[in-house]
Amino acid sequence: MGDLKDNENRTLKVDGLVNGRDLGGLKRSDGTVTPRGVFFRSENVDGITGNGWQQIYDAGIRSVVDLRQHGERNTDCQERPGWLTTLHIDLDGLENKRFWADYWDNGLVGTALYFLPHLSAMPERAGAAISALVNAPQGGVLFHCMGGRDRTGLVAMVLLQAIGTDLERIVDDYMETVRLGDVRATRSNRNNAEPMLEELCRQHGTTTEGAFRDTLAKFDLQAFLDAAELTDKDREALFTWRGAITTPQP
Repeated sequence: MGDLKDNENRTLKVDGLVNGRDLGGLKRSDGTVTPRGVFFRSENVDGITGNGWQQIYDAGIRSVVDLRQHGERNTDCQERPGWLTTLHIDLDGLENKRFWADYWDNGLVGTALYFLPHLSAMPERAGAAISALVNAPQGGVLFHCMGGRDRTGLVAMVLLQAIGTDLERIVDDYMETVRLGDVRATRSNRNNAEPMLEELCRQHGTTTEGAFRDTLAKFDLQAFLDAAELTDKDREALFTWRGAITTPQP
């Protein structure tokens, strides 16, 4: 796993980001690649410098979809440029205490083991995120959480599967954030949590990669779209990546 050249080509080189990349350039099942310049993923954007925002602009990004909780957003301290549209979608839904009792305090929220249960219990949350992404103002759209790992990874999985991205490439995109564990930890002045998360997955009979692979294999896109009650307009925009694809592969 891991095509270094491919990942370097997709890296969003922005001052203040270490985990940003274009979802474009990944192989699809029909032999084409995912469109570039449409959707980007990253960690929290609050650390982007003035020069970094110019790099964001030069990349064609005009909107940001923030997947964090309200309390997390309140920790931001940097001003953002006037040309940027920011859309807030709380993906977690912590008010659903019954659901989170099984995934929060035990650390499973930091693994892909919670993806399918979350999509099943609260499809409207991810559905709102997808709708915000595909209906954002014209231009590239960047979506993020805090570390750009799991909430961001869940949404990236939906976007990539919707256009028939090769499954190995979807896995590799998720694992790229894992591979960046040391640099992400250094940037946030924390210890690299990846070894701990790997051990947690091992205790549940799998690995970090295995948990995501299993999630991807079992994910039913059509069932999710129905449960989230996404409109026909949303679905068309999703399957064409905002009109960037003329022959969609739902």
